[in-house]
Amino acid sequence: MPDDKRILVEIKNVGLQLNQRVILEDVDLKIHSGEIISIIGPNGAGKSMLLKVILGLIQPSKGSVTRDAELRVGYMPQKLSVESLMPLTVARFLMLSPGATLEKSRTITAELGIDNYLNSPIQAISGGEFQRVLLARALLNSPNLLVLDEPAQGVDITAQAYLYNIITNMREKLGCAILMVSHDLHLVVAGTDRVVCLNKHICCSGNPATITRHPEFIHLFGSAVADNLAIYTHKHDHRHDLEGNIIHD
Repeated sequence: MPDDKRILVEIKNVGLQLNQRVILEDVDLKIHSGEIISIIGPNGAGKSMLLKVILGLIQPSKGSVTRDAELRVGYMPQKLSVESLMPLTVARFLMLSPGATLEKSRTITAELGIDNYLNSPIQAISGGEFQRVLLARALLNSPNLLVLDEPAQGVDITAQAYLYNIITNMREKLGCAILMVSHDLHLVVAGTDRVVCLNKHICCSGNPATITRHPEFIHLFGSAVADNLAIYTHKHDHRHDLEGNIIHD
């Protein structure tokens, strides 16, 4: 990433311990404007906790977190439960976000293809639609950093691809940086500028084509996965639009 890119967040030597258990250890990371970073790693690697440290939801046990003075964050959590008996429409759910307006909600939901659901009960929409509602909620304050924790969790492969296409297009439209935790490795390598491989510490990081050949990546995910992804990154010479249609570069 070029040095002339604005640094939105920088963490140095960050460590985190909870109940005498090491969660993160000596983590250094810079997030630049306009880039997409995907954090991958095994279960228990500290991926979600790292996001919470970056967001300021958890204070690190050591190290520092520096945020740009004009940082605006949109956050899409891994899970969000809505009480089944609560009479809450999609529109009302979005309006509960600080600074939300009906006009903004309508504009963003139209861009995400869910404007027809504004008056639907939040409990009545599908899993994929709910994920897009959560993304709309994260976009309401026009963030320059969009933080996504497993954004496609619990939805089928078609909805996953659709959602990742939307996320990539949001970067192009808003010019925002995107920091994403994901286990969908094929989708990660297809639409990411930089991959960070985390296992309590940063094992390796780099562009997708390079990272799949790194010994630490191969150690964590296995040679079969690495070989498969290396072929995929080599062959991936196109993008998709919001409808999933192929765009050749």
